[in-house]
Amino acid sequence: MFAPDQSDASVRPSPNFGPRAKGLNPEIILLHYTGMETGRGAEDWLCNPESGVSCHYIVHEDGGVVQMVREADRAWHAGKSVWRGETDINSQSVGIEIVNPGHGLGYPDFPKRQIRSVIALCRGIAARHAIRPALVLAHSDVAPGRKVDPGEKFPWTVLARAGVGHLVAPSRRRTGITLRAGDASECVAALQRMLGLYGYGIEITGIFDARTVIVVEAFQRHFRRSRVDGVADPATVETLRRLLGTLPLPLGKVQAKIR
Repeated sequence: MFAPDQSDASVRPSPNFGPRAKGLNPEIILLHYTGMETGRGAEDWLCNPESGVSCHYIVHEDGGVVQMVREADRAWHAGKSVWRGETDINSQSVGIEIVNPGHGLGYPDFPKRQIRSVIALCRGIAARHAIRPALVLAHSDVAPGRKVDPGEKFPWTVLARAGVGHLVAPSRRRTGITLRAGDASECVAALQRMLGLYGYGIEITGIFDARTVIVVEAFQRHFRRSRVDGVADPATVETLRRLLGTLPLPLGKVQAKIR
């Protein structure tokens, strides 16, 4: 047993953890949904030594928060993933599982009281580890195609209004180039560079290949949730441009090449 890092959390220790690699400290808050029928079943699984998975916290539908791994330790929640070129996301993150059965089991809305607890928890973690808003991420951001959680129903806008996460108003732009599967051009390369600059794991090929479709879908699932189709329409590109424009990045001519 250990004292919770978040004062109002209860504790149920999971045996599935280890030390953070290379002395890394949390820089990312990674949000998941449980994808199981019940929260109790998900909590039991995360605490089962045979599962090989865990997270730092689980947030139940009634807003109850349970901590299973100390924030100082490395929980096993991200799996094969990458963000900004780093692949050991478990060593860099605090993982939060949000109880929701997910896409395969009806995918209901997230209750408001649950989201209030998620916001309070994220605020506490961010304050303890000086985590920047742009590093509050979805599992689907770091593992595009392999994971889709917490999904397009997750209320990122509500979190952003409370100071959690990085968001801009999605663009409604209709004029400009639309890029889609099979396209090959410098515009595609520029789009790939922009996605890579933001953090997504993508190779700069100049070809709108299957991986690019998957990454664009992941971007839309978080930042342009009204249509998740893997097509880089003008609204998707403009939303990405706006996000990058709020970060201290040397964008240069990358953005100017897509109109």
